[in-house]
Amino acid sequence: MKKHQKRIAAPRSWRIERKTAFWTVKPRPGPHPGDKSMPLLLVVRDMLKLADNSKETKRILNEGNVVVNGRTRKDHKFPVGIFDILSFPGIKANYMVFLDKKGKLSLVEIGKSEASEKLCRVNGKRMIKEEKIQLNLHDGRNILPGEDLSGEIKTHDSVTVSLESNEIVQHFAYKEGSKVMVIGGKHSAQTGEIEEIRVTRSPESNVVRIKPLNDGGEESFETIDDYVFVVGEEKIEIPGGF
Repeated sequence: MKKHQKRIAAPRSWRIERKTAFWTVKPRPGPHPGDKSMPLLLVVRDMLKLADNSKETKRILNEGNVVVNGRTRKDHKFPVGIFDILSFPGIKANYMVFLDKKGKLSLVEIGKSEASEKLCRVNGKRMIKEEKIQLNLHDGRNILPGEDLSGEIKTHDSVTVSLESNEIVQHFAYKEGSKVMVIGGKHSAQTGEIEEIRVTRSPESNVVRIKPLNDGGEESFETIDDYVFVVGEEKIEIPGGF
């Protein structure tokens, strides 16, 4: 594995200038895929402009001024990805990470109460000791839903998790009529309602037909289920005015 990252060859999802320097920071292996996450140093320095250079950014991190998903992070290479919650207690600011319409990682400012919970997608389920069900979430988090929810929550569903207690607060089912956000492809960052889920009997991904929520007269479109993130059932339940 290469330990260095050329700036010009950085993932297209990174919101950084390409030709100002030769090298940039390579994120450590972590909870998010490399093409949908970026190191914490670039978020603090290049996106939020809270520091002028790497030395100042590392000092901010080492002083414990950056909290990611409820935990203080001091590693400048820690990967930050979709729907992560960033908090800066010193300046009383909170942000949520998402993919914009150009497929680039962006930040939206949220309130303090909204920063206490995080939306996660269920990427898998497995049975562990004592026949308990464990949920594997999109950010690398593993959680035990309890007997009352273990049968209800399925793969591709979404859950809202309390960052303090690591317990499930809300559950949103992956079904027709649910509200979703697209997190990949040419329809990235578009919100809509699931019209149809077409299961394919092959190694290819299932196809989801989505009706846009806006009133711009846009026609329904199709995407693969890996790009679909459920964000509510009756209405969109994420902050930021989407």
